[in-house]
Amino acid sequence: MGRAATPKSESRRQQVLDAALEVFARDGYGNAVVDDIARASATSKGGVYFHFPSKQALFLALMDEAGGLLLDRVERAMADEPNPLAKGDAALKSALTTFGKNRTLARLLLVEAVGAGREFNAKLTDLHAAFASLIARYLDDAVAAGVLPPHDTTLAGVAWFGAVNQVVTRWVLTGEPKKLESVYPELRALLMHGVAGAGVHREDAR
Repeated sequence: MGRAATPKSESRRQQVLDAALEVFARDGYGNAVVDDIARASATSKGGVYFHFPSKQALFLALMDEAGGLLLDRVERAMADEPNPLAKGDAALKSALTTFGKNRTLARLLLVEAVGAGREFNAKLTDLHAAFASLIARYLDDAVAAGVLPPHDTTLAGVAWFGAVNQVVTRWVLTGEPKKLESVYPELRALLMHGVAGAGVHREDAR
């Protein structure tokens, strides 16, 4: 049975993670080297490996942290809203605000992790599925309450995350818009129009 981590050890681990985030975002996963992470965290290379056995393990830990932060913020925002439609608004706004305040994390999750390897792709798939599931549950509640027509909520959840993903990725790569949260009203209108019209199109297809 392993010993519990001490506060000092946890602090050093977080220091390494914070430094690694900056190095990975600056150099990319392929070009980043552990020596640079060690220097940026004011520790030795052995100190980095004490907490993380490899560069891959360090990157995966960062993905866990970034994904956990996003999902936690979105879930808490949704929990504060009793109305189904308000929950969807809160989820979308929270996702944009979280990424907008953490551009380096956004770059790590949506740019650097893409194509970095099978393990990273699996992590991304899990994050996409978790976010899409949150949205699908909100849409199910909205359909049950009669405020949205019946539609494929699972597909809609995937589409919502895909839209957020593309908007945030564009912002990370181009800097447009200057304030990410500014896209919220129009993006919300587009997504709500999609789910509101889905039921009509579904009936027409029968």
